[in-house]
Amino acid sequence: MNPLKALGEYGQSVWLDYSRRNLIATGELKRLVEEDGLAGVTSNPAIFEKAITGSTDYSEDLAALQEQDFDPTSVFEQLAIRDIQDAADVLRPLFDRTNRRDGFVSLEVSPFKANETEATIEEARRLWSAVGRENLMIKVPATPAGLPAIETLIGEGINVNITLLFAREAYEQVAEAYLRGLEALSAKGEDPGRVASVASFFISRIDAAIEAIVKVRLKSAAEPAERELLKSLPGKVAIANAKLAYRQYKSIFSGDRWRALADREGGGARTQRLLWASTSAKNPSYRDVIYVEELIGPDTVNTIPPATLDAFRDHGRPRASLEEDVDAAQDAMDRLEAAGISMKDVTDKLLEDGVRLFAEAFDKLLAAVNKRCRMVVDAQINRQRHTLSKADAARVRATLDDWKLTGKVLRLWTRDATLWTGSDEGNWLGWLGVTEDQLAHGQHLRDLADEVKADGFSHVALLGMGGSSLCPEVLRKTFGRIEGFPELHVLDSTDPAQVKALEDRIDPADTLFIVSSKSGSTLEPNIFKQYFFERVREAIGADRAGDRFIAVTDPGSKLEAIAEEDGFRHIFHGDPSIGGRYSALSNFGMVPAAAMGLDALKLLDSADEMAVSSSSCLPADENPGVVLGAALGVLAQGGRDKVTLIASPGIEALGAWIEQLIAESTGKDGRGLIPVDREPLGPPDVYGDDRIFVYERLESAPDASQDAAVSALEEAGHPVLRFSVAEPHDLGQEFFRWELATAVAGSILGINPFDQPDVEAGKAATRELMAEYEKTGALPPETPIFEEKGVKLFADEQNAISLWTTVTSHPSLAAYLGAHLDRIEAGDYFALLAYIEMKDAHEKPLQTMRRAVRDNRRAATCLGFGPRFLHSTGQAYKGGPNTGVFLQITCDDAQDLPVPGQRFTFGAVKAAQARGDFQVLAERNRRALRVHLGEDVAAGLEILQTAILQATG
Repeated sequence: MNPLKALGEYGQSVWLDYSRRNLIATGELKRLVEEDGLAGVTSNPAIFEKAITGSTDYSEDLAALQEQDFDPTSVFEQLAIRDIQDAADVLRPLFDRTNRRDGFVSLEVSPFKANETEATIEEARRLWSAVGRENLMIKVPATPAGLPAIETLIGEGINVNITLLFAREAYEQVAEAYLRGLEALSAKGEDPGRVASVASFFISRIDAAIEAIVKVRLKSAAEPAERELLKSLPGKVAIANAKLAYRQYKSIFSGDRWRALADREGGGARTQRLLWASTSAKNPSYRDVIYVEELIGPDTVNTIPPATLDAFRDHGRPRASLEEDVDAAQDAMDRLEAAGISMKDVTDKLLEDGVRLFAEAFDKLLAAVNKRCRMVVDAQINRQRHTLSKADAARVRATLDDWKLTGKVLRLWTRDATLWTGSDEGNWLGWLGVTEDQLAHGQHLRDLADEVKADGFSHVALLGMGGSSLCPEVLRKTFGRIEGFPELHVLDSTDPAQVKALEDRIDPADTLFIVSSKSGSTLEPNIFKQYFFERVREAIGADRAGDRFIAVTDPGSKLEAIAEEDGFRHIFHGDPSIGGRYSALSNFGMVPAAAMGLDALKLLDSADEMAVSSSSCLPADENPGVVLGAALGVLAQGGRDKVTLIASPGIEALGAWIEQLIAESTGKDGRGLIPVDREPLGPPDVYGDDRIFVYERLESAPDASQDAAVSALEEAGHPVLRFSVAEPHDLGQEFFRWELATAVAGSILGINPFDQPDVEAGKAATRELMAEYEKTGALPPETPIFEEKGVKLFADEQNAISLWTTVTSHPSLAAYLGAHLDRIEAGDYFALLAYIEMKDAHEKPLQTMRRAVRDNRRAATCLGFGPRFLHSTGQAYKGGPNTGVFLQITCDDAQDLPVPGQRFTFGAVKAAQARGDFQVLAERNRRALRVHLGEDVAAGLEILQTAILQATG
């Protein structure tokens, strides 16, 4: 049986905490009622704001209302009232069938009037009259001013949903107001059975508040008993509070006073059911349906947001849980008191914050509807425009039509793994809801920013790899140093020169280090931490070193254990259902953003607009992420799989983030997209017909030469996808757009876009080599196939034979390189894999080399610095289409660095990674050649550049 429908067997009604016009227009609401047993709908200003500003659903109505010069409040109300009426009409048969018990739709009075009794009453009466539906509930907050309003409205026969309930003491007052209202209605000779009410307890916010308090208290708790008591509280209080409230409910609605109302001749009153709200699990270490599964009981309602609704339908386990272990619930509250945490203080603050948050959302809503819809949508959402051939455009349209007809957008948002390969994809889609969760619980980002600023750090150093480092790198390069905050640095290379360069730029005693690793077992962040933890210990002492470190990691990881043992200042959790490369908008991207002084919530709010505009309620052909993903997937199937990234100088770093996302996500099973980042722009005739061009244009600071070059590409018939980024904070929109698009492209290509099997193969090869190093103190010896001017060439047997047969008569460095480049065929790409320090002096000659190859062979060219690319493009190079020709570049390290506590050095790790990388390329039958430069990297690059220019001249 459908787990959602099964809740009805236990006497609980399921309502949906979401409202949007398309939900009704598409028939989705009717389907939810019929298939899932949905029995009601709730909404709030934040939901309406996202629905109205984040879609085109309301465009025509907004334009018409603007022409009539209505004020913003009237505009909103006319839009909302129509939605409420339509939803109420869909639910009316259920309302009648259940004899007025279910089938309700809620509409909230203005949060601005939460502390004004008479204003609340007046607005509630007006909205009740304007909607004109018996199955409407007016939402009134459980503030002191709201209590007399509730009594008055019930006494007038108006249905009321009491919202923002946290405290059981407040619930007693709410129930009392309901009873007095029923008594007043009955005294007038009217039937109290015609009025209904629910008392909405907000659940997850209580646990989030308790967790924040416990986290702070644990820092100062010295006694083991106190620490154990505090650790026993997270995840227990909200459910315990609800269970005890339900015990109150049963007591209130069973006494003589209640019986007089319930047994009234001619029609008895109805109990005021408890409604569980805020039931999505915000803590990733909890079961995602915990606040549904643990609160199931008779005569209750659970209003569930879409993602949690989908999750419970998929794997919910219904049982009569609400009355289980009530004694244990009381024990949890007793332990809270024993820990010295005031539940009253917590709930008072939650009520205050709840009213404020709804008021802020309502204010934002009114500001948004004060403009024409198209202007609102265009201003909020970065625009995109695709220039495709007629044939390509037709194939993309056909794919989007298929997505509409088969409901694939809905399937994506409901985490249906069969949209891809049917394996574990559904477990890796937490990023779909990350913006909403972060905005609802983003205080930790504000607090961190304030703390870092107050402590006066000069530098913040992010130690990570791949998805843990590339978003912070984008933000660092885009926003630079923000006044009053430390400068952010990112270390994502084991090259000892790179490590030393960071050490030389900072003062360890005045630097905050962020160690970032999802699994906590990734080699590079762990040895970065070991190295710089030792530097900090030397600078300020072992007992204070942990105060200079923050960990960002998944719950229960090895890194979390290390951070706790070493006394890190903070541990911020990631979401286990979000893979590293999809984690930009999670704590992995936003904690470094906050530490560098960036307004992370502004970035997230912009991203959330894109998330709302990409939701399942929008048709596929109006969904920006889906449209982009369809274009990428369809064009790749047609041979245009080289995604060439062009970005305005002000946001140029975005390309590296997109590169790692699409390469590691789509390059596998012999298929995929090959991203091409930072390749110098050329005239249209140097590009083959395997290209698709992406132009991320910063509207506030465009580059005229890029504009001209991209226009020339369009005129020459190349496919171009344009994106207009209004200002740098709107990069958040691009993060979400590309994550969704990559998932869609993966579906079209028939691969799992959330695993990275060939990255793991490279790691395994590296581990084997490092094991040999630890045994013998050296990596296995190897013999070059050629040497000239101190530059050595290495290759596996198959590649060596292939090259030797071509150059045997006149061997030279240029001849070998020419023979290697001659292996590039139509549709192939050339990749430089440079295991050297990443800096401008090294990148300049490498860019010259790739340009020469591109112009001479008309092949797409890639450039990656190792080992950082191993965690991104390395997946596509090994697992994607076998169309790459690779030139790996290694060197001897002029100065190596030991890893504290280990037998190996950073140089040994980098060398093992390079050789492991090459080994897997060879095992995958890739065309690969390795160039070893020696200690003088600059001189070696000059020799290599000369040889490549000679080979391509």
